[in-house]
Amino acid sequence: MVSRDKMFGFGARSDGHADQGGATHALLVGSSGGHLAQLVALRPWWIGIRRTWVTFGTLDARTQLTQERVYWAHHPTTRHVRNLVRNAILAVRVLKRERPDIVVSNGAGVAFPFFVVARILSIPTAYIEVYDRIDSKTLTARMCRPFTSLFCVQWEEQRALYPDAEVIGCLL
Repeated sequence: MVSRDKMFGFGARSDGHADQGGATHALLVGSSGGHLAQLVALRPWWIGIRRTWVTFGTLDARTQLTQERVYWAHHPTTRHVRNLVRNAILAVRVLKRERPDIVVSNGAGVAFPFFVVARILSIPTAYIEVYDRIDSKTLTARMCRPFTSLFCVQWEEQRALYPDAEVIGCLL
C-alpha cells in the first residue's frame, strides 16, 4: 500500500485513500511487468474512482486486471514504428471514447502516443518516472515530458535529473 500525504499533488483523505483532486475517471497506461506493478501500487489513489487501463495482453496483466476495464496495446514498442502507429490509433480511439479526467503513466513506450493525444484533447497527464532509474533519464520520460501536466519521481535523488518534479515516494 502506498502511504504518503500527497499523491499527484492532491491531499490525503481521512479514510486513508488519496484525494484524487476532483478526478472521477483515470486512464492508467503502462507496459506490463514492473510498470504495471507500479501502477497497481497506486491503488490508494485510484480505488475510489472509475479507471480504465491500457497495457499489453501478457499473462501477468491479464491476471492482475481481471476485474478491470482494459484496452490491450500493441507490443513490442521499442523501435517498432508499426506498433507506435497502431498505439497512436488506439490512443485516439480510447481517449475519445473514455474521456478520462487524467492520464497516468510510468512508461514505457506505450505511454508516448497517449500523452501526445491527451495533450491535443486538453486532458491532463501525470507521468511517474520508474523507481530503478536514479542516475539517468528513461527514453519514455524524455519523450513524454513536453506533454506532461505533472511529472513525478519516486526518489529525492531523481530530482537531480528532474528539478521540477514532485517526489511521491517509492511505489514498490
